Amino acid sequence: MIKLHPQQQQLINLLLILILGRYEAHIYLDWLDILYILIFTFFLEHLFYYIQNKKLDFVSFSSLSTAIGVVLMMVSTDYSIYFIVIAIALAQKHFLSYQNSHFFNPSNFALMAGLFLFYNKTHFVLGQLGHNIWLAVVVIIVAIAILYRIKRWIIPIFFIFSYLILQYFIVVLSDPMLLMESVYYRFYSVSFIVFILFMLTDPRTTPQDSYAQLIFAFAISLFGTLLDYYYGFRVQHLFMALFFLSPWSVLIGNYNRTQSKKELWFVTLGIIILSLSVIIYIEIQPPYYFEMDK
Repeated sequence: MIKLHPQQQQLINLLLILILGRYEAHIYLDWLDILYILIFTFFLEHLFYYIQNKKLDFVSFSSLSTAIGVVLMMVSTDYSIYFIVIAIALAQKHFLSYQNSHFFNPSNFALMAGLFLFYNKTHFVLGQLGHNIWLAVVVIIVAIAILYRIKRWIIPIFFIFSYLILQYFIVVLSDPMLLMESVYYRFYSVSFIVFILFMLTDPRTTPQDSYAQLIFAFAISLFGTLLDYYYGFRVQHLFMALFFLSPWSVLIGNYNRTQSKKELWFVTLGIIILSLSVIIYIEIQPPYYFEMDK
């Protein structure tokens, strides 16, 4: 029996979700657009790998998962933006790392690059996969096997638990116009479930240790909740939380095993400051309504 590599298993899971979503939900792009994005991603990933290593000795499946993650979460009025943000995300994956540790989840980095560079032309749309319960069940089932295999099942469980508690005590109780049902409603979105089960649990950008995973999940829910409290209840806040906290995982994970602690601190804190600057820039932009008129 052939045992799939975790990257292959992840790609198959996301392809299944994409196919079901394209036929049963509201994926914005058509199949030909998606195919062009996947082909572009595949060749650019291997070009970057060749530039970095001067050889091609394996096939990267993770790059296609990155592209599918962008397609599932982002909508843009300009088709070329998909190629630009994916190219930027793949570039940082290959050339912005520390001892083979990625500072950012590539899909999340692409999404944040879209908001930062093309704020009026891109948007996070968690409704693309609809709200069908059966599709949510499929997502959960295919995620369970991969999460158990890569030992990241703690993160989504503790994230959901801490997120609901923090949202209630910090956001809901402070805003008489906001009901807890509004928080629950996010979990009816299949795309939101995909974010929790697949994007939050990237093994290359999350801690290995179980206790560190608990802290990471709590930090994501706390930072996202605080952004909701200070800036209003907005869907991109959890993506921002992941964008800000992923570099900390690299710092903590490599600190005890590196000989260049000062270099690690300098590089990581510089990246953290830049990521925080990106978040602040996006937050000060005026909110807008995005119309899916394709």
